[in-house]
Amino acid sequence: MSTTNQEFLSDFATMSGFGATSGGGVDRQAGTTADHATRRWFGEWLAQHGFVEKVDAAGNQFGTIDVVPGAPYILLGSHLDSQPLAGRYDGAYGVLAGAHAAARVAAEAAAGGLDPVYNIAVVNWFNEEGSRFTPSMMGSSVFTGKLPLEQALTTADPAGTTVAEALAAGDRATGADAPVLADVARYAEIHIEQGKHLEETGTQVGIVDRTWAASKYRVTVDGAQSHTGSTRMEDRRDALYGAALVIAAARDLAAEFAPGQLHTSVSEMYVLPNSPVTIARQAVMNLDLRSPDEEVLARAMDLLDKRIADAEALSRTEISLRQTHRWGLVSYQPAGVALGAASAEQLGFSHTEIMTVAGHDSTNMKDVVPTVMLFVPSVDGISHNEAEFTRDEDALRGVDLLTEVTRRLVRGELSSE
Repeated sequence: MSTTNQEFLSDFATMSGFGATSGGGVDRQAGTTADHATRRWFGEWLAQHGFVEKVDAAGNQFGTIDVVPGAPYILLGSHLDSQPLAGRYDGAYGVLAGAHAAARVAAEAAAGGLDPVYNIAVVNWFNEEGSRFTPSMMGSSVFTGKLPLEQALTTADPAGTTVAEALAAGDRATGADAPVLADVARYAEIHIEQGKHLEETGTQVGIVDRTWAASKYRVTVDGAQSHTGSTRMEDRRDALYGAALVIAAARDLAAEFAPGQLHTSVSEMYVLPNSPVTIARQAVMNLDLRSPDEEVLARAMDLLDKRIADAEALSRTEISLRQTHRWGLVSYQPAGVALGAASAEQLGFSHTEIMTVAGHDSTNMKDVVPTVMLFVPSVDGISHNEAEFTRDEDALRGVDLLTEVTRRLVRGELSSE
């Protein structure tokens, strides 16, 4: 094994020790002690490898290397925060792969091995996961102008701690000289697939060409608080029962469409008063619908509206939906897809164009700058779980691919169209 590969695997093992869980995963939600420890380690890594660390007001952590004075940056990255009891690879792999790819290409430029047009930077986007603070992809949303900075900073977690307070608890000082959108010429991100397609087809890497459409809602079920024992069944207005009907309806809805056309889920539930002897007066939860076809998504919501009306009548509750997040079926730039494919072919890697079902920071960045998104296989498609795993040979192949993509981007091979 080459020295560079050994260094990557050693760095990944060290990074995975921050917030490590007994089940082999990590738990480092945004702005927690474990997240801050990881950010501190990454900042030290950047300094040791010739990067200048800069953190913006939204908590996005950058490392920059200038090889063409005054030129904009090729930005690489992902996120270091995780879901609760999550895997080691989601996001974190992409940050470290981007850092290693950036360092390799910067060294080549310094040695005269390529003629650079752009500078090089890597980023750890703040709060991509959205598990502690909503919405997800927060840092890149602020960076791309989709979310106001003040709104992000004043967002509070369930315990009442704001993003601003969580960031202040760390030691990565923010600065006015951190990169802004105008400083970025191109963006590239590599990620584990979080699905089974690459593994099942025996394909070494994926070149992401489109993202599934998604609609997310905050569902509130309002009933009436009462005694679990003495209240007559016909008098009950049980918010938890109403919520259960919505959950079942959302799950059953997927069966109304062809396999693979609709994914539905309900998650993150809050119940009031959450007492063992009191019927719930309110249940609040998150509803998530995703599809590779926007017409399917619209049809699914029409069907779900009818089922929610039935749930209201049956449970004698009031159910309301507020859309919290939405993105459409949007393509990545064809030129970026072609550049990713050409890079894979140059290295002799089998590849395929693939859609991403999950949201990533690249889904924000692709709307504002030419973007390349890459996948490596996930064993059994497991993600957001301690058992999440990508084999070393696949992880290393991905670093090599991202390095080749970065090399081409730095040389100016991707058009702005």
